[in-house]
Parts: sequence; structure tokens; C-alpha cells
Amino acid sequence: MSMRLDKFLKVSRIIKRRSVAKEIADKGRIQINDKVAKSSTNVSVGDELIIGFGNKTLTVKVTQLLETTKKNDAELMYDIVNEAYKTDYRAEP
Repeated sequence: MSMRLDKFLKVSRIIKRRSVAKEIADKGRIQINDKVAKSSTNVSVGDELIIGFGNKTLTVKVTQLLETTKKNDAELMYDIVNEAYKTDYRAEP
């Protein structure tokens, strides 16, 4: 089973809107298994996604694919592997 990247990002609530997920993917800011992915690229269980959000880079591993999900179950679709910041504004100056 597989699912489009933009739909996975929306259903898992990593990105709130599918249109925003599509825009980010089509700008080349998302990789699946170290390959740049478009919004229409299929995601499967076990894939590793690297998502660039401005200052933050989020790496997640896909654990399950669900067509729809409740807010509390969305986090069950992935495990966070790494969360890195170019500049950590939370650190003490």
C-alpha cells in the first residue's frame, strides 16, 4: 500500500494543509529515502522523509498509512528520527 506524499503529510498532520504540503514538495524541500520528492511521489511504510522547514529540518520514518485519522492518532503514522535547527533560538544567548 502507498499514498501520495502531499496526502500523507496532511493526514499525519506534519503539515496542516495539503496545498502547503504540495508547494513545499514541489520546491524540492522534501526527500524520501535520500531522493528529492515531488508531491505526487508515493510514500510507503518504512520510508524515511526529510522535510526542510526554513530553520528546521525534520526527519521521520513512516510507520503506517491511514486514509483518515483523528488528531490523537496522527502521530502513530510516523516516528521522529531527528529534529535539527540551523539556528536554535531556544538556546540561551
